[in-house]
Amino acid sequence: MAKAKEAKRTRSSVKSFHNYIGGEWVKSSSGESFDNVNPADTTDVIGRFPKSVPEDVDRAVAAAAAAATRWRRTPAPKRAELLFNLAEIIRDNKDQYTREMTREMGKVLKEAGGDVQEAIDCTYYTAGEGRRLHGFTTPAEMPNKFAMCVRQPVGLCGLITPFNFPMAIPSWKLIPALVCGNTVVIKSGEDVPLSTINLVKAAEKAGIPAGVVNVINGHGADVGAALVEHEDVRLISFTGSTATGAKIAEQCARDNKIVSLEMGGKNAIIIMDDADLDNAVEGSLWGAFGTSGQRCTASSRLIVHKKVYKKFVQKLVEKVKALRVGNGLDEKTEVGPVINQRAMDKILSYIEIGQKEDKATLACGGNALTKGEYKNGYFIEPTVFSDVKPGMRVEQEEIFGPVTSVVPFSTLDEAIDIVNGVKYGLSSAIYTQDVNKAFYAMQELYTGICYVNSATIGAEVHLPFGGTKGTGNGHREAGTQVLDIFSEWKSLYIDYSGKLQKAQIDQVEVP
Repeated sequence: MAKAKEAKRTRSSVKSFHNYIGGEWVKSSSGESFDNVNPADTTDVIGRFPKSVPEDVDRAVAAAAAAATRWRRTPAPKRAELLFNLAEIIRDNKDQYTREMTREMGKVLKEAGGDVQEAIDCTYYTAGEGRRLHGFTTPAEMPNKFAMCVRQPVGLCGLITPFNFPMAIPSWKLIPALVCGNTVVIKSGEDVPLSTINLVKAAEKAGIPAGVVNVINGHGADVGAALVEHEDVRLISFTGSTATGAKIAEQCARDNKIVSLEMGGKNAIIIMDDADLDNAVEGSLWGAFGTSGQRCTASSRLIVHKKVYKKFVQKLVEKVKALRVGNGLDEKTEVGPVINQRAMDKILSYIEIGQKEDKATLACGGNALTKGEYKNGYFIEPTVFSDVKPGMRVEQEEIFGPVTSVVPFSTLDEAIDIVNGVKYGLSSAIYTQDVNKAFYAMQELYTGICYVNSATIGAEVHLPFGGTKGTGNGHREAGTQVLDIFSEWKSLYIDYSGKLQKAQIDQVEVP
């Protein structure tokens, strides 16, 4: 009873947050709100956020449309200066943003700090593009004629972001959209709205004009769908599940919208018999259980050569059992909670499938942690399945939790077939000391990212990020390649001959 009263007091004193529309922080049209709770301790309420409705999306889109011409006409180097200011603000507030991210998302402090750092890196890097945004010149086929191409903004962009990288992924979308001259409406991840608001408050402080950036909080079914369907939104950039991405793609196709999708993964590490086994175990541990396995790049499959299979599993299980699970705010914690009850139920159902339907061996873990320090959170033991065969559901389907499957193989070609034998193609890796095998694997693994002697997780902002097959629709985030999402090409021809010249029709005589 005392604990219930304390929880009630905590909830009654929580801070309320608002949407950001047209440069003002405003309440939702619905007047309703939802609580953002710490997944490590659900009695800890981070804040109360507006439960937005389609009318709020309409207001945000109208604000973005009103700001579009002024922002588009702002020279790109001046836009970039504001973004550089934004990077400085994020950097100066990194510690605060890190702790608040850990509270609302659950990932351990070091990982949350890395998330914020990625936003810093992305913003610094992309701001530099404001003085490039390169097009190119080329010889014209007619005399006294000049030909070149330039980038132009797409227009009004809708950005829909997930929970697992609460500041990094919004920055991957927001910053290139802005440097290219677009205005945006962001639908924040409903489990992690504070990190998006922190990013947007920093943008406001950096001097980004009113209406250029707008944020709507709420649930996907209410406001995400309204944003996707809005007739004035030209582009949708979405990161999330493959099922939701497919629905968005269908709607955007009907409306002739540009759509960029970053979706699921079922990533694998190949461990050859000549691998540095201790290094491979450390990489597998980090790849499988970093962010509690809640990464689209998580190493959810470990494809291990039969010659070292038993030794690898033994070493891995020993390390996994020693992992400290707990509240991410505790610096000793190595694995935090999963994001919510729905995710917990899904992960536990896959653990049951692995044992009963797939008949795999549960090498360690497999249980929810519900007592003592875990009683108010969403905690699952780090879990390893061994003796997994290709085609099993735990080997094929994205679990998105602290679960990995170990699969034996005999030849490198067999291992490559196993890696490629899923509907996703985001990230892959191989541990080997043989340079020939490494290069052969890099050539044959059909994924958007490939590592040698490292795990499948981790990305650097100056390289393109994205995958093949069911992972996406061919676009790449990060690097300069992201500019091709948020800008369109315009070809320019300047004829100074003083007469009509008909390309492909008029024949030019060689003197």
